[in-house]
Amino acid sequence: MTDLFEKARALFPYTQAIRRDLHQHPELAFQEFRTSGVIAKELRDLGLEVTTGVAKTGVLAMIEGAKPGPVIMLRFDMDALPIEEKTGAEYASQNAGVMHACGHDGHVAIGLTVARLLNDMREEMAGSVKLLFQPAEEGAGGADTMIKEGSLEGPAPIKCLGLHIWNEQPIGWLGIAGGPVMASAVMFKIILTGKGGHGAIPHLAIDPVVAAAQIISAAQTISSRNTDPQKACVVSICTVNAGHAFNVIPHSVEMTGTIRTFDTQVEQMTYKRLEEISRGIGEAMGCKVEFSLDNPTPPVINDPTVANVVKQAARIVLPGHEIDDRGRTTMGAEDFAYYLQKIPGAFFFIGSTNQEKGLIYGHHHPKFDFDEGALPRGAALMAQAALELLQA
Repeated sequence: MTDLFEKARALFPYTQAIRRDLHQHPELAFQEFRTSGVIAKELRDLGLEVTTGVAKTGVLAMIEGAKPGPVIMLRFDMDALPIEEKTGAEYASQNAGVMHACGHDGHVAIGLTVARLLNDMREEMAGSVKLLFQPAEEGAGGADTMIKEGSLEGPAPIKCLGLHIWNEQPIGWLGIAGGPVMASAVMFKIILTGKGGHGAIPHLAIDPVVAAAQIISAAQTISSRNTDPQKACVVSICTVNAGHAFNVIPHSVEMTGTIRTFDTQVEQMTYKRLEEISRGIGEAMGCKVEFSLDNPTPPVINDPTVANVVKQAARIVLPGHEIDDRGRTTMGAEDFAYYLQKIPGAFFFIGSTNQEKGLIYGHHHPKFDFDEGALPRGAALMAQAALELLQA
């Protein structure tokens, strides 16, 4: 057990208090005004120069070392989800229909703890650490907006780090790998327009529901028959909206879903095949077909060199923890990918589930909660990794 982990554990009451306060007051994408206010206050109390209002609610701060050196960026996301919490925790959400169901409250608490750890070490630091607290990670374009509004400028970081509390793995597990670790994601929409009519006389209608059913089934052949079996591809049609009456063939059907891959070529092939299948089946059955893609997020692809630095930091600061470096951790997506397109970096995972405590529910579940022992682990590893990168 090293000094930074000891310091992070000593700060645990602070970290936990921040996390639970934010958990009680969750805010949706680009509405994180209270959250950003808490962050800005805590950073200013450390004597740091703070910039607020980036991408509406984003917060930036610099920890400048006493000696010259590079700039490293650390990113922490802060938005919640439109989910009604059902954990029954004493610190449960007080905002109806909004919940921190993905651990971003923990990420902010880790980030503010890292700020304290590194701020105490400024005299030893050669270089600076830029802290970036980002809104709207949950599919609303927060990272892209932060970049467009200059968060990677003045000064520009040469490396970046991000982390995620991970309820798919137990406390004591660390996911640190080079290469792809999270999938790309894109939302698609398919609208089939036929000709409505009475359910008793279907021959006088053009039924878009039948066409939709065949498209849903055929779409799965993209993964099973068009994709190299050694590569991953997910096509999920998640909403189907059509009609309101049991005896009326609807005029149209709207379907939406998501495509997930780790490979750009597979991604492009999947877009092409899904559109071909949708148009081919829909038009063959007499429907007009509209196909569109929206909100693409690229895959999270870690720089192998930076990932190795994080692994070395983990061996220093968290000896005895399991380090999983196999990569491809999840088909879930993360907009940290946008930073990685601009700067070499690494996104890593901190195991946070605990069977004995009943903390077993996955991300985006209304009973999601995590073992808060992950917080000092995340803070210590992030701080150590930043110091290692400054010296690399």
